[in-house]
Amino acid sequence: MTDPITTLPKAHLHLHFTGSMSADTLKDLAAEAGVGLSEQLFADTVTGLSPDERGWFRFQRLYDMARGVVRGDEVMRRLVREAAAADRAEGSRWLELQVDPTSYAPYVGGITPALEIILDEARQASDEDFGMAIVVAASRTRHPLDARMLARLAVRHAGDGPGTVVGFGLSNDERRGDTAEFARAFDIARRGGLLSVPHGGELLGPEHIRSIVHELAPDRLGHGIRAGEDPALLEEIVSAGIGFEVCPGSNVSLGVYPDIDHVPLRRLLDAGAAVALGADDPLIFHTRLGDQYRFAGELGLSRSELAGLARSSFAISAAPEAVRTRAEADIDAWLAAGEKRAD
Repeated sequence: MTDPITTLPKAHLHLHFTGSMSADTLKDLAAEAGVGLSEQLFADTVTGLSPDERGWFRFQRLYDMARGVVRGDEVMRRLVREAAAADRAEGSRWLELQVDPTSYAPYVGGITPALEIILDEARQASDEDFGMAIVVAASRTRHPLDARMLARLAVRHAGDGPGTVVGFGLSNDERRGDTAEFARAFDIARRGGLLSVPHGGELLGPEHIRSIVHELAPDRLGHGIRAGEDPALLEEIVSAGIGFEVCPGSNVSLGVYPDIDHVPLRRLLDAGAAVALGADDPLIFHTRLGDQYRFAGELGLSRSELAGLARSSFAISAAPEAVRTRAEADIDAWLAAGEKRAD
């Protein structure tokens, strides 16, 4: 029997480039590169992660190990192709894959060719049934001038369809860097037509989210889940039309919440928030896009509410209007089919 979650059309707005790869691909690439990796990367569950600095260091160490085998043009293209294939299999119609090209630049001659390789393969992986665009993300661990450089590069490749840059983000440990110092980079990106999609509100709480909202003027918050701890802040975010990229699987794996039952997704939805579910880093957290919708079901969301999440994922995306219109119709059909079976 077909899993109904895989037939629900959805947009995927929170997936990292290296973190998108499968364990099998990582093993292949490590063998080709002659690199030994921690067995933790291949365990069913990565242990020892936590939302404090020690836990984040452990997560980042594992991620950096995996990123270290992504060397060269063909390997980068393979990751893009496989991310597209995995998303298609789960009913994704539109994927905004996030990448910091700085990490892959040494193997292909610089950050510009690194980004152009990914964009070219994203374009080739797209068709009338599925589209992939790119979010360029700066790192909080690097100087804000690096972020401005990446913002300018992102703007040069800005567009509104597959194989273009559609957003500019800010990732890595929320405790690092001064948010206000990255505002100039986001101004550059916004003037160039890109969505503002910084991470925030997973490792740190409302005060940090408030500074991101005020300094970076986000269109979406990467995570943002802890806005639920401050009703006034949540109301401000919802009133401003800022979307949330919620990743329940990573929230639990990082120890932000002890289990799925404690993830306050319902609180955000009850406040009127526009939410898109995302897988974040399937390689590390061992859950993919479809799993996030199953988690939402475990939290008590009805079929109609799951359809609402799917609608929101397109509404707050950069997907072209034709993609959104078709998805809306197919979500209606998915919902009607479920109601018919229930009868």
